Amino acid sequence: MTDFVTHLRQGGVSIIIDGRGDALPEIIHWGADVGDLTDSELREFAAAVRRPRVPNALDLPLAVAVVPEQWSGWLGRPGLLGSRNGDDWSPRFRTVDLESGAHRLVVTSLDDRDGLRLEITIELTPSGLARTRATLTNLGDEPYDLLELSLATPTPLRASEVLDFAGLWARERQPQRSTLGVGTHLRENRRGRTGPDAAMLLCVGEPGFTVSTGEVWAAHVGFSGNQRAYVDRVAAGVQVLGGGELLLPGEVRLATGDTYESPWIYLAWGIGLDAVAHRFHEFMRARPGHPSVDRPVTLNVWEAVYFDHTLETLVALADRAHEVGVERFVLDDGWFRGRRNDTAGLGDWFVDETVWPEGLGPLAERVTATGMQFGLWFEPEMVNPDSDLARAHPDWILGTSGRQPVLSRNQLVLDVTVPAAWDYLRERISALLTEYPISYIKWDHNRDLTDAGHQDTGRAAVSEQTRAVYRLLDTLRGDFPHLEIESCSSGGGRVDLAILERTDRVWASDCIDPVERQDIDRWTAQLIPPELIGSHIGSPRAHTTGRTSTLAFRAATALFGHLGIEWNLTKVDDLSELAAWVDFYKAQRALLFSGTTVRSDDGDDSLRVRGVVASDGLSALFSVAAISAATTSPRARFRMPGLLPDRRYALSIPAIGEPPHGFSAAGWTAGATVSGALLSTVGLAMPELHPEQAFVVVVTAV
Repeated sequence: MTDFVTHLRQGGVSIIIDGRGDALPEIIHWGADVGDLTDSELREFAAAVRRPRVPNALDLPLAVAVVPEQWSGWLGRPGLLGSRNGDDWSPRFRTVDLESGAHRLVVTSLDDRDGLRLEITIELTPSGLARTRATLTNLGDEPYDLLELSLATPTPLRASEVLDFAGLWARERQPQRSTLGVGTHLRENRRGRTGPDAAMLLCVGEPGFTVSTGEVWAAHVGFSGNQRAYVDRVAAGVQVLGGGELLLPGEVRLATGDTYESPWIYLAWGIGLDAVAHRFHEFMRARPGHPSVDRPVTLNVWEAVYFDHTLETLVALADRAHEVGVERFVLDDGWFRGRRNDTAGLGDWFVDETVWPEGLGPLAERVTATGMQFGLWFEPEMVNPDSDLARAHPDWILGTSGRQPVLSRNQLVLDVTVPAAWDYLRERISALLTEYPISYIKWDHNRDLTDAGHQDTGRAAVSEQTRAVYRLLDTLRGDFPHLEIESCSSGGGRVDLAILERTDRVWASDCIDPVERQDIDRWTAQLIPPELIGSHIGSPRAHTTGRTSTLAFRAATALFGHLGIEWNLTKVDDLSELAAWVDFYKAQRALLFSGTTVRSDDGDDSLRVRGVVASDGLSALFSVAAISAATTSPRARFRMPGLLPDRRYALSIPAIGEPPHGFSAAGWTAGATVSGALLSTVGLAMPELHPEQAFVVVVTAV
């Protein structure tokens, strides 16, 4: 018998885990650090919070394990669903072994009758971010059909307001709030990719929580395929936050000895949404191989030329890019065989000899001769029916029941689980990476995985496909350690921590209209730090919305991410203002990509205030954007959170280009020195500003 109470404590967070008797572990506290506790105090606490017996209920107090079990009387969502032809559907696990450390617990449990072994891992990282994962092994003689393996962590009943995200193509990660009652708030994703409408973070908190106030508990499912996240509140007075992979029927059948490992479920607690974001950001930045702060200014040619690929045009564009200080030049869609539009060629990863008779060498050499890096676009997981690949290997295309899935964007999905298809992609990509000086790949994924099954068996394939893509990315990174990869998926359709284990940034959205990007980037940063968010300056007229914006507004918006340009610079007469913004970014990127992201939420829905404060608190950069007309004139003050209260700061607005439209200076805008306490808690007068305008404030301790 294993009987324990464990306290994981780090980064201002405590997790107390009760492993009474030999039952699966139950988390009895996750949240604020409760200080050092002796073993005796932990056991007394565990006994003190055990639920009492209540009328017309079980004769034993309810205990909700990290993988909630049905036999225990839990009437919410079970953590494990599966059976052997209808038998062994309600296992009762008994703990047989545990590994316990200061910040990590691994519990191994068995159900001898049902022939199952379950291993649960709970970790607490230095940033206070927790994560949990479960591994199930079939020890029985017959196959075990797994339907679900989810993990759940309790949250207090006072966390009764839900925040998660919805969205669509070109308008990803739009926040939505609701009030939680008895029942389940369930978010399921069946797109076969993370999705533009993904919950991303499922947050529950004290009613009215903001970026800086109210306790918040949040979960993120670290998986790039089908997934579910949920909050479950039952009448027994228990509430859990959980999630896992969403398995389609028949996807996981465990033969004797086979193992299924769930995705990591990431868990963050904090006072306000910014504190939750900080835990994720610090965790990401502590990873081995995390990108340096010197994120190169990137020009992607898509919105500049689309499919109009000629060496003369692209060389001219590269020269103009170099002139304004661009450090990476990325050739997008249209370079491979038969790809004159989006209806053909996808999958034929050979340079189109009719467009590039000398290959990509002349362009790549011209780009790298300037000192810029050269990057290339791929969409390896997709295929056009009108392609040599599809015609030669129809058996490599995901489908089921002998039918072809409905087309989306003129595309079908390549079954990367087929060994020959996987080998083909590795060989073709590797050949190009070897032949040309490519240091960057934009890895796209432009359709949902509908009706995604294996051609030979018809069985659903999303789970296996996702893991095969991970293996392909891991292999390429191992073969080409210098390579940087961007995750793009119809824009921001694959933004999750699992894809970011294998890539170096995400393309947050195909929409780079700064009005839309103010919120898209703001909420993407709820999960990942700004250096991982591709954020570009587009042309004056946004290609996705038709809205026209000033360069200052576009640049001030793009500045708070990994800066790039998506604009035909050969059509621009005067590049001096753009060059000045690029220089400003280069001067600030060490701060932007090492400091703490902060947001101000002062109740004015027409304003977006965000900033980055240096880790030592001695400098900061803020952006103030008016995305619509105000309801008062002048507007209310705006605050700059995160500054040291006992330091004084000099304020300045960089003089780049013309002032924003409608800008009417406030008393401080010509230069002022103000205490951090006043800037953070009281704020400054807001200059008068027309809608769709922004300015940047440089803050320096004196």
